[in-house]
Amino acid sequence: MNNGMQEIISREDPWYKIDNPEEVYSPALLIYPDRVEMNIRKMIELAGDSASLRPHVKTHKMAPVVKLQMSLGINKFKSSTIAETEMVASCGAKDILLAFQPVGPSLDRFFRLKKEFTRSKISCIADCEDVIRQLSAYAVRYHSETSVWLDINNGMDRTGIYPDEKAADLYRMISEMPMLKAEGLHVYDGHIHESDPVARKKICDEAWVPVEQLILELKRSSASPVKIIAGGTPTFPIHAKRAGVETSPGTTLLWDYGYGSSFRDLDFLFSAVLITRIISKPSDDIICIDLGHKAVASEMPQPRIKIMEFDNYQIAGHNEEHMVIRSKQANTLKTGEVLYGIPWHICPTVDRYARVSIVRNGRVTEEWDVDAHNRKLTY
Repeated sequence: MNNGMQEIISREDPWYKIDNPEEVYSPALLIYPDRVEMNIRKMIELAGDSASLRPHVKTHKMAPVVKLQMSLGINKFKSSTIAETEMVASCGAKDILLAFQPVGPSLDRFFRLKKEFTRSKISCIADCEDVIRQLSAYAVRYHSETSVWLDINNGMDRTGIYPDEKAADLYRMISEMPMLKAEGLHVYDGHIHESDPVARKKICDEAWVPVEQLILELKRSSASPVKIIAGGTPTFPIHAKRAGVETSPGTTLLWDYGYGSSFRDLDFLFSAVLITRIISKPSDDIICIDLGHKAVASEMPQPRIKIMEFDNYQIAGHNEEHMVIRSKQANTLKTGEVLYGIPWHICPTVDRYARVSIVRNGRVTEEWDVDAHNRKLTY
């Protein structure tokens, strides 16, 4: 592990340790609500106010985290699945964007959800003519006027349409289709991962130029305001300085070691920690812990966790139920001993768990359901 990565842990006290580990099965994911709340307050501070935030729920997928944000004045949210959207609507949120173009059976699920939760404004994104026509047809069938955000591709090349004349035509098409309302532009620049904040801002601003030109064109031709949702976690403080732009960070709520080591300028707190146990010691310099692929996100290269108790180690193997670690410190540890680790990527790690353990004042006191862990709740 490099020295820079060590520093972001060594500056902190062992806040992550719990007094009652004997009551917690491993592997488990620990959540620290006091630290989550501090992250929310930091988000609001960077955004300027709560009204400028539309946090993404895909990181945590939990109703209590949504309600905590609502208690601090946040009432707009972004989701990636119908289940996440339903979870947020069940909390009574006023405004929810499904930032995932609904296709196939999800079209009907989306409109049934809108029909059930009429007190919430539930919108979605679209980036092509076929889906826009289908959305209009379903909106007419369900007698449900529907706000649609045009999904813009400003460099990520995953979804969306390039911000050019065709995008302007599609936006106008949305506004002209029966029962649809063109709400604005959704601009996610998740490809921008530059660690240096000055270089990151330069890349972000350059990618924003054609978007800004499209916004100006749409404002000239549209009778309604053109709203903007922009950025993910690395770029949301940059977009927050643009007038009239909502930002949608997600990882900021729980934070992880990948972002914590890459974006030192974003001063958020780790608030999700994996608790694991040594289940075997094959040799003096090797331990095996119960933190397999099924317990921590495994799409990243190793190391996939930062083990708090170790200074230097190597991940020698990672399987469904096991993680094998080689370290000179292994000979000081015993089978059954508890270790703590911060995941490299928290979003898919949370999705590994149906329930998480809540830590208050150094003790696990309760469990929270990861409500949207299931791909389908009701709709």
